Amino acid sequence: MRAVLLVARHVFKDSVRDKVLYAIVAFALVLMATSFLIGQLTAGQDVKIIKDLGLAAMSLFGLFIALFIGIGLVAREIDRRSIYAVLAKPIRRHEFIVGKYLGLVATLAINLIVMTAAYYVVLAYMRWTLSPAALAGQPPATDPRLLIGVAMIGAELALVTAVALFWSTFSSSALLSAALTAGLWIAGQFGSDLRNLGQVVKSPVAAGVGRALYYLLPNFAAFDVKAQVVHGLPIGAAYIATTLLYGIAYAAMLIAAAVMIFSRRDFK
Repeated sequence: MRAVLLVARHVFKDSVRDKVLYAIVAFALVLMATSFLIGQLTAGQDVKIIKDLGLAAMSLFGLFIALFIGIGLVAREIDRRSIYAVLAKPIRRHEFIVGKYLGLVATLAINLIVMTAAYYVVLAYMRWTLSPAALAGQPPATDPRLLIGVAMIGAELALVTAVALFWSTFSSSALLSAALTAGLWIAGQFGSDLRNLGQVVKSPVAAGVGRALYYLLPNFAAFDVKAQVVHGLPIGAAYIATTLLYGIAYAAMLIAAAVMIFSRRDFK
């Protein structure tokens, strides 16, 4: 366990020094602040627009962080040939992979916390400046239920990180790993469409393939509860717990597969 934590710490320190990471976080913060200006242009200065844009910014730029850093966690070590020095140390290969994953998840968590803090600052300013009439009939500007949406975004990004790490363990091309991760994320947004493909097409084969892909691919759409938390709609605790457990289980399977692939690679 000590070796895993050491690798995770190294990944975290290396990631927070990455200029690309700072640029993405800064851009996300600017976008959330800009969402306030957009809200000023809408009828009634609708706070819901700011809430929705802020959560979308967290999700989008968290995805960029997972992609740009996640795909290089292993590939970068191989390209630099620093993998030989790492494996020469008393670190097992599974400890190396798990440590890499935990380090990037910690990086994502810290950046998500920073963006959430900025998000609530903008919303608090909205609550302070807008008249009660403008906020009437809406959930509170700084509604704590928005944290449910943030938590689900974090769980989705942790799963995206596992996907990126899985592809990077056997692909020597960072571009290919990024394309495969992004493609899988896009496909995972259409889980319900794949499940109900039989209602659209008449081919039983296509319907069966769609249903098989629905169960095989990660269902990223299940983590999207932005509309519910923004509009104050109820979200069952059972649904949240089930979705989080699904994300943990799927990520664990991907990490296990990544460990198996990486353990069999020959770097001689």
